[in-house]
Parts: sequence; structure tokens; C-alpha cells
Amino acid sequence: MFKLLTILPTTLIKLLTKNLAITLAVSLLLIGIYTLSQYQSTKSLKSQLLTTQSLANDNKQKYASVSAELEKIKKTDQVKRNDDLQAEIKNIHDTFQRSVTSYENLQDLKNLGKKNYDNLEKDWASSVNQLSNRKLTDAAKTLDGLDKSIQTEKDKLAPPPPPPPPPAPPGQTAVSTTTPPNSGYQRISVATGNGTFTVDIISADLNSTKVIVDTASDSDCGNNCPVMSLGTFASRSGAWAAIAGPYFCPAAYPSCAGKTNSFDTLLMNKNKHYFNSDNNVYSVVPAVIFSAGSARFVGKSLEWGRDTSPDSVIANYPLLVAGGNVVYGGSGDSKLNSKGSRGFIASKGSKVYIGYVSGADTGDAAQVMKALGMDSALNLDEGGSTALWNGGKYIMGPGRDLPFGILFVNR
Repeated sequence: MFKLLTILPTTLIKLLTKNLAITLAVSLLLIGIYTLSQYQSTKSLKSQLLTTQSLANDNKQKYASVSAELEKIKKTDQVKRNDDLQAEIKNIHDTFQRSVTSYENLQDLKNLGKKNYDNLEKDWASSVNQLSNRKLTDAAKTLDGLDKSIQTEKDKLAPPPPPPPPPAPPGQTAVSTTTPPNSGYQRISVATGNGTFTVDIISADLNSTKVIVDTASDSDCGNNCPVMSLGTFASRSGAWAAIAGPYFCPAAYPSCAGKTNSFDTLLMNKNKHYFNSDNNVYSVVPAVIFSAGSARFVGKSLEWGRDTSPDSVIANYPLLVAGGNVVYGGSGDSKLNSKGSRGFIASKGSKVYIGYVSGADTGDAAQVMKALGMDSALNLDEGGSTALWNGGKYIMGPGRDLPFGILFVNR
């Protein structure tokens, strides 16, 4: 028993020692395997990093190469030729549009002057010839001269300013030229911040006078629409005064081919028919509605329904005055910016006024309306359509034939 106890620890120690050696060997083996694995992983990661850096550098070089190639292409003659071609096309388009406007202004002048302007026709033909030969600078200079000549001839046709009022008797104040007539027709001279302008103006009281619109067509018309002179409209409706109405597309204008003598704005004639109703549901064109004793101006046609109780509804642009203040802020339309006779229809209290401001652009006309104290005023057609009728005769015009006329008739 004692011997067994003596041998057992020794045997146990040997066994433990042997197992410890195995354990240590296994541990070292596992450590070696792990270290080798980590080394391989680190080596692989480093390799991937180098590959990524290499690709990045390669892409950077490719990007730089493509950018350089693009810049080279931009500077090639072909691109420059394309840019030059685009600029030339725009220049041709702009000059062509100018020639169209000049031609329309020339047609307006011929309607006003009722005579031949062969020299101006030749200038316009010369500009077209220069344009067709792509001599754009020469064409622009020719059109500049033509436009100045047309304006000079228009100025010659403007009515002379009215004579100054006689000296006031002692103790009395001279008649102010910024006071519109109480009734009927008068030619006055109105001073504004833009200058002094001659105004042919007709006044009526809406309590005793109806503002109506007579139309040559009984319904909407898109092309080759019937037209009449303003005098014919006035005579057949028994009107004592009349003026040409909103803008329309004259047959003399090349841009009106396919829609001659038509108009797009909202209008209710004396028969209570609404013209162009469908295409004015969302219209932002201003309008005026005349009823017994009152005139209502709206900034947009869409603000008005299709009520047939008023005497008339007339839409046109731009609105000149609203609430006694100028609301016209200018336009890029050359026709609105040129000097000529500017038609208007305006109201002040229960009074209505129609007429023309001579030698004015649209901004000048707005200033005249404000100087006259108008509550509201709307621009009307002008140029070759200029026509004003009073007491059975033309005060201005007759101008070209029209698809409509704005008339004063007794209520």
C-alpha cells in the first residue's frame, strides 16, 4: 500500500508532464496556424490596397486624359464653326423679325396716309435682298433708316396741337387742359411728365349713353373674317360716336396668313353673343364691362363670367390706369413702344371716354390718362386701324376695315 502510494505520484507527474507537453505543443501549433493566417490575411489586404491605389491612379490618369481630350475637342474648328453658325442663325432670325415688323408698320402708314410710299417700299425690298444674301449688318442699317423714315411720315400725319385757350378775363381762371370735356368731342393738349400731347377725346354719360360693340360676323371666325368700315358700323347701329376696337389680325400683315381679320380676345357684341369664349376661360387679358351708369374694369378676363345683362364686354391689352394710378409697366413689344396714335377707352365716375393720344407710345398714353384723372383706362388698337367717328363724320381715319367697332348710342 505504501509502495503504491509512492509510485502513484511519480506516475501521475509523468502523465501530467506528458499531457502538458502535448497541450503546449498543440497550443504552439494553434498559435502558429493563427499567426500564419493573420500574416496571409495582412498580405492579401496589403495586396488589395495596392491594387485599389493602382486602379485609382489609373482612373485619375484616364480622367485627366479624357478631360484634356474634351478641351481639345472644344477648341477644334468644328465646334467653333457650330457656335458661329448658331450665332448667325439667331442673327438672321432677329433681323427677319425686324423686317416683318417694319413691313407691318409700313402697311399701317399706307393706311393712314392713303398714298404711295414707293421710296420706303424700295428700302424695305433692299433690306430683304441684303438679308437673303446674309449681309445682316447692311440689312440692319437699312431697317434702321426705314423705321426712322416711317416714324417721320407718321409724325407728319399727326393732327396739329390745338390752339392755346384765349387769355382768361380778369378775375377768372384759365381752362385747364387736363380737364376732359363734360360731353361730346374736344381736342385738347395735355401736359405730362413725358411731354405734352394732343388728345382727341369724346365724352358720354353712361346713364344716357350705351357702349355697345357691333361685329361684322355673327359668330366666332378664325380666318377670312368679314370686315366693315367704322362709319358703316356707326351708321347701321345709329351711333353718334365710335372708335376702332381691340387688336385683330389685318389681311395686310404677312404674319396673319391663315387667320386674316380674326381676333382672339373676349368680346360680347350688341346681340349678346360672346366671341372667343372657350379660349378665354383662363385669359389674363384685361377687360371692361359696361352697364347702365357704370363701367367695371378687370385685370384679367378670367375674372368675368358670361353674364349677358351688361351692354358690352371688351377685352384688350394693356391696362393703362386702374384706381387712378398708372399700372402699365412697359413692354418688350416694339409696336407698343413706337410713337403713334394710341387708342383708349376710359372711365371716370359715370362718364366714359374714347379717343386717341397722338405722337405717343403706350407709356405716354398711360401718363395722359392719369393726368386727365381717369379712374381706369384700357389701350385699344392703333396704327392703320386708327379711326374716330363723331356726329356723322370721321375725326380721325377712316383707316382699314375692321371686324368690329365700339359705339356710343343713346340709351
